[in-house]
Amino acid sequence: MIEVAAGVLIDARGRVLLQQRLPGKHLAGLWEFPGGKLEPGENAAQALARELDEELGIAVLVATPLISLTWDYPEKTVHLHAFQVTAWRGEVRARENNPLRWVAIPDMDTSVMPPADVPIVAAVASRAACAPEGDGESPHGSIAGQAGDWPPK
Repeated sequence: MIEVAAGVLIDARGRVLLQQRLPGKHLAGLWEFPGGKLEPGENAAQALARELDEELGIAVLVATPLISLTWDYPEKTVHLHAFQVTAWRGEVRARENNPLRWVAIPDMDTSVMPPADVPIVAAVASRAACAPEGDGESPHGSIAGQAGDWPPK
């Protein structure tokens, strides 16, 4: 089983960041939440921090577990650990040349996403529906100075 950490980054406008899988990769061309495989000795939070730095050039400041699930593909089984990331330092950029796009939560199209991401989309939508209205400030800018240790040890 492959252990994977994924980040659901939500910006000040309530949009979620998706990245497109590169040609030659499993599920190439589909749009997914950024993240990647856990390395030996890492926990999911540590892998998330490392992957988002490598892929997007950001430092995670605040992330909360969203959902964990196991998905069986014909060629492999993955155990996904998804985190909602609401505070980070740095400007999001595609460091590995994956196309990126910010998408409103209701506009996420699961038909162009890996099947394992569909339950994550449902969890994001459910959490967004229960969240109180914000004050319009950037979630990462307004929290950055108050964040605790990340990733958890």
